[in-house]
Amino acid sequence: MGVVARGLDGSGTVIDPSRFAVFAVAALALLVVPGPAVIYIVAQSLDQGRRAGVISVLGIHVGSMVHVLAATVGLSQLLVSSATAYTVVKYAGAAYLIGLGLRRILTRDRAAAEDDSAFVVVPRPSRQLFRQGIVVNVLNPKTALFFLAFLPQFVDVDAGRVPLQIAVLGATFVLLGLVTDTVWALAAGTLGSTLRRSARVLRIERLVSGSVFIALGALTAASGRPEPRHT
Repeated sequence: MGVVARGLDGSGTVIDPSRFAVFAVAALALLVVPGPAVIYIVAQSLDQGRRAGVISVLGIHVGSMVHVLAATVGLSQLLVSSATAYTVVKYAGAAYLIGLGLRRILTRDRAAAEDDSAFVVVPRPSRQLFRQGIVVNVLNPKTALFFLAFLPQFVDVDAGRVPLQIAVLGATFVLLGLVTDTVWALAAGTLGSTLRRSARVLRIERLVSGSVFIALGALTAASGRPEPRHT
């Protein structure tokens, strides 16, 4: 049985099962390879633990759903067709990541224990972690361009209801991403719980994670805009 997205009139659009299976395999292949979102999640997990990593995953993929909705209604096409819009979003995202990195390096969010030989992590509020994840992904124009380039390859135009097909494929991608990114978060959080027992490791981790955010911001700012594809 195929994947069916039903309209208000009761008619259905079938995504061919073989097409959907190929999409799922391709999506998993892309998701298991660490990208900027995974690096961000791992950094948060190492720093704050598994809980923070999972909350960051949820925020990242709420941001992904924003891009899926935008692609579904065609708004993301603006990023492809308008160099100005792409540049504004790109630099806003880069500035946000660099700001996170600088704050991570310059702000000491550790409290010394009584014997001054260990440190305890001061957990950031869940809402802050969740909000940061959303902003990081929403302000990533590459995510919007990815959905515009990737999802249409698996859409059957002849079957009709293309926006619904895009929405179903996009939601599937996000669900798969929730699974794979949660695995990264739990693994990194578990490793981090061991590393955080060392004050020296904590200092190194703070510098490294902050530098990672700054590097991601710099790469985002330096990235070029893909040329619009004409059909």
